[in-house]
Amino acid sequence: MTNKVLVTSALPYANGPIHLGHLVEYIQTDIWVRFLKMMGRDAIYICADDAHGTAIEIKANAEGITPEKLIARFRKEHYEDFLKFSINFDFYGTTHCEENRKWSETLYRAQQRGGHIVSKKIEQTYCSTCKRFLPDRYVKGSCPNCGAEDQYGDSCEICNSTYNPTDLNNAKCSICGSTPARKSSTHEFVRLSDFSDILKEWLANPEHISEGVRRFITQWLKEGLKDWDIMRDSPYFGFPVPGHKDKYFYVWLDAPIGYISNSERWCAQHNRDIKNDYWCNPDTEIYHFIGKDIIYFHTLFWPAMLYAEGLNMPTAVYVHGFLTVEGKKMSKSRGTFITAKTYLEYLDPQYLRYYYASKLADNIDDIDLSLKDFENRVNSELVNKIANLASRAVSFVSKRFAGKLSTVDDTGLALIKKAREAKSEIADLYRSRNYAAAIERICRLADSANLYFQENAPWALIKENPESAKRVCTAGVNISRILAIYLQPVLPDYAEKIRSMLNEKDDQYAWSDVDKLLENRDISPFTRLVEKIEEKKLKQMIEASKEIEEKKEEGPKVPGIEDIIDIKKFIQVDIRAARIAEAELVPDSKKLLKLKIDLGNLGQRTVFAGIKASFPEPGKLVGKTVAVIANLEPRKMKFGTSEGMILAAGKDDAHLSLLELDPSVPPGQRVT
Repeated sequence: MTNKVLVTSALPYANGPIHLGHLVEYIQTDIWVRFLKMMGRDAIYICADDAHGTAIEIKANAEGITPEKLIARFRKEHYEDFLKFSINFDFYGTTHCEENRKWSETLYRAQQRGGHIVSKKIEQTYCSTCKRFLPDRYVKGSCPNCGAEDQYGDSCEICNSTYNPTDLNNAKCSICGSTPARKSSTHEFVRLSDFSDILKEWLANPEHISEGVRRFITQWLKEGLKDWDIMRDSPYFGFPVPGHKDKYFYVWLDAPIGYISNSERWCAQHNRDIKNDYWCNPDTEIYHFIGKDIIYFHTLFWPAMLYAEGLNMPTAVYVHGFLTVEGKKMSKSRGTFITAKTYLEYLDPQYLRYYYASKLADNIDDIDLSLKDFENRVNSELVNKIANLASRAVSFVSKRFAGKLSTVDDTGLALIKKAREAKSEIADLYRSRNYAAAIERICRLADSANLYFQENAPWALIKENPESAKRVCTAGVNISRILAIYLQPVLPDYAEKIRSMLNEKDDQYAWSDVDKLLENRDISPFTRLVEKIEEKKLKQMIEASKEIEEKKEEGPKVPGIEDIIDIKKFIQVDIRAARIAEAELVPDSKKLLKLKIDLGNLGQRTVFAGIKASFPEPGKLVGKTVAVIANLEPRKMKFGTSEGMILAAGKDDAHLSLLELDPSVPPGQRVT
């Protein structure tokens, strides 16, 4: 077994918050790296923000800031969220750095030297309204292969086929909603078919990818590997392509190169050589953890780029499934699209680490976050089984035996021996990323230990034989310690609390510490390890996530280029006179009033209006004649369906004035 190991997770995109779906991957990777380090491996965990692309350029323009300021803000937010979930990167950087520019140009020139670059004049989707070429993710339409609707311009989430944005049916610009035209441009492509033989050889090795992943790739190989477009046209935030005007490297070229550039930045801090120690060392192992939506890039494009430059191809690419909540895709309207920050306001991050570990295995199956199962599993296993054993044993020694351990009798030693015998099995389960089986095995050991403690009842035994009671508690403390060591990759904070209570001086446990026995020594008083999940906290978290979505939908928008519309669109707005028939507060909303409006021949409608701060006594609005946009598509909201929009203006939410009309204007009349 070699010593150096480099591990990466896919790079989070620097234009939005970290959410619970993201955390599946980073927790999965962190558990694995922590285990390797416990085993004495020289492992480093490298990650960074993916900081380039059209989405970042557009978002920065909309906010009126530079892309550099936008990506710096998100990198800081992302890193802080990860730290709070005990995700321990050895280095967390960005793809927008000089090292990444250098490596992007290096790998690009390697493709040029090898004759793998071809130029092509291509037709692209072009939005005349936005005056820009539209990249893959800014075109949506129907899949040309299976007909699935609302698919992006590069690949179908339903049938997994890949295509060009121009192949989509019923395509629409994702920025403004208009139908894009076609416009030609010259791009450079990597001829991926040049690497067919080496890729097939690499993919055939079962150590590199799992059988489930291989099934994904087989169809792409059968269809033949397509040339890969590595350029994008201005405007674009990224690295300019050397020798070309107004052309930039496609974000998917420089994003995985961030694995190299940011490991180089780590090497610079630790007196190591990026090539000799890692990317050119045949004895170094390189592992990538990714989601199944980016298999194509990591198992075809990326190995080909590395091979052309003579760098190590990945030792393995480990792929996980998606996260669903209550069996469905995460939803903002249902409050199940939960950000890391919102979760942390209500729940202990240890809960999520434990629950994800209990669900993750070495496959690409999706995992489901069932909130009831989440509550039950954490409370029954982590709190009532594992932590409860430590609570009873350590507390008893602290309170009844002045905080001093005794020796362990033969019965206790037999139980400890049984727990130690599971060491190799649990290590193999961690190593193979079958965390669910590891958690199940640890829980079985906790069951045996709790049964031992219950049957020997030191609270009763102390009355007749205090020394025997002390030995039972000493055995309980030792088994609790073994369980904490087994759980340290999953629950580093829990293990640290145990280690601190037992006055162990090392920074953290090594896997071999399972074999140590603690006897005849002082321990510190017991401190709470973990609290039970309260159902009300789960409900509050869901409601808070809904509130965030409500604010997002109704809050003020920062105008940007994507907000510009032409006069034809503007005159389609149908403004009518309406009389307010009923008005009431919406109890669970900070902003909304519920209005019943009369539109004459058009009938009555319900409108939810974000004007509560300006009209805290909604009854005073009844009878007023106001202007309403009557041809808006009904919008389903948390509190019901809104069937129009009341027109109001003011400097902020607390100083709004309604656009009131003369009471003589009949309801339903068009307003100009």
